[in-house]
Amino acid sequence: MRISVAADERVGVAQELIEELARRGHETLPHGALAESERDDWAWASEAAARDVAQGRADQGIVCCWTGTGASIAANKVAGIRAALCGDAATAQGARQWNDANVLALSLRSTSSAELQEILDAWFIGAASTEPDDRANVAHLSAIERAER
Repeated sequence: MRISVAADERVGVAQELIEELARRGHETLPHGALAESERDDWAWASEAAARDVAQGRADQGIVCCWTGTGASIAANKVAGIRAALCGDAATAQGARQWNDANVLALSLRSTSSAELQEILDAWFIGAASTEPDDRANVAHLSAIERAER
């Protein structure tokens, strides 16, 4: 799977995330502080990763900043992106299942190595629900985006 990854700093689990994705066999598209020549601010880096997903250059994205909040907000400004800030495996599993989230947002400050492993396990095992009410909610997000244009 091709994963677009962004971080505004190389602190916390940022480098470990890249290494773990490679260990799991994923190809990464790095942005921000993880790339050599890109602006590393969270808004720019997260937007770049989200655009990779929205435009089909990546299957999913992972965006990181100190709290994860700014990264998730920036990613969610890109049409077609459903970014979820996840601090634990249960939230990651729910985000994939009920929200069909396509971008994972992580806190570089509070995500431990053990939590990173658990969150990634849940994220990659998770799949979108096929239940009609869940699909209707996700479809409504697209309708909201169209109405905002």
